[in-house]
Amino acid sequence: MTLQRALVLEKQHELSLRDIDLPLDVGPGQVKIKLHTVGVCGSDVHYYTHGHIGPFVVKAPMVLGHEAAGTVVEVGAAVSHLKVGDRVCMEPGVPDPNSRAARLGMYNIDPAVTFWATPPIHGVLTPFVVHPANYTYKLPDNVSFAEGAMVEPFAVGMQAATKAGITPGDTAVVMGAGPIGTMVALAALAGGCSRVIISDLAQPKLDIAAQYQGIIPVNIKTAKLLDEVNRLTDGWGADVVFECSGSPRAWQGIVDVVRPGGKIVVVGLPVEQVNFDIASLSIKEVTISSVFRYAHQYDRAIALMGSGRVDLKPLISETFSFADSIKAFDRAVEARPTDVKLQIRMDE
Repeated sequence: MTLQRALVLEKQHELSLRDIDLPLDVGPGQVKIKLHTVGVCGSDVHYYTHGHIGPFVVKAPMVLGHEAAGTVVEVGAAVSHLKVGDRVCMEPGVPDPNSRAARLGMYNIDPAVTFWATPPIHGVLTPFVVHPANYTYKLPDNVSFAEGAMVEPFAVGMQAATKAGITPGDTAVVMGAGPIGTMVALAALAGGCSRVIISDLAQPKLDIAAQYQGIIPVNIKTAKLLDEVNRLTDGWGADVVFECSGSPRAWQGIVDVVRPGGKIVVVGLPVEQVNFDIASLSIKEVTISSVFRYAHQYDRAIALMGSGRVDLKPLISETFSFADSIKAFDRAVEARPTDVKLQIRMDE
């Protein structure tokens, strides 16, 4: 164990920037990474404000942060695809390779997965981390560290688009224009959708999403989403609806928005139970799929970003120094309508 400075969630509502013992010995198949940029995720903020997410409860001090990019500074035995100096991003969830879920290729739902900044696993808002090389990915030269730290949330969008089984030319609806919603919209476009209608209550977030060609914003304070979908699809409905807001209210009338035989993909996690119209679902034969993190998406996400097809830089609202990490989290708690993604740069 080695003492490192880290942003530690001591308990609900209490953060500190202090030294903490963290493992830094590099074993076979592992690499040591000097962190450069770490994103502030909604789950990190939720642990800060609520102390738990579902069954995951903060019972002991925990280092936050799981959206990260940095530079390899040490390589363990049996690692051949990475070398010292490589710029990388890291997949934060590591499954048991022998679990049934992993053997079926669904390692994201392995009950034994260890995931950064999910109790009791420490995250990476700290100068160095040791990680399995197989879950560490080299960044293209034209992808910055800041963009590399956004591969993790973009992978969620990729997982959602994959689950949707998009057919080229499809029309999609995304409910919620936060970081994940906007990335789901971009992944849907990259996956073949001709257009994505995105809805939210916050006009500044919609304005940011609308910068991208193919994204059509709808402010549900002033317009009805169903009316706009019917206008654009001649009353047929959207081929796929991605629910990314996590709001129980989004489920009221969601079946009206999707076309007969269409799909609903659940990305946002409501904090309370929702009422749902099963009869309307059945009459339309609508398929519902759910998304939990991602599996086998990092390579594809990085390839899209490296090709220039997906540009996530406009989603970065502000970057804080490591010394100002607590300020970054307090800013995230404010949930400003102009903020999409806040990041922390570790070497400042």
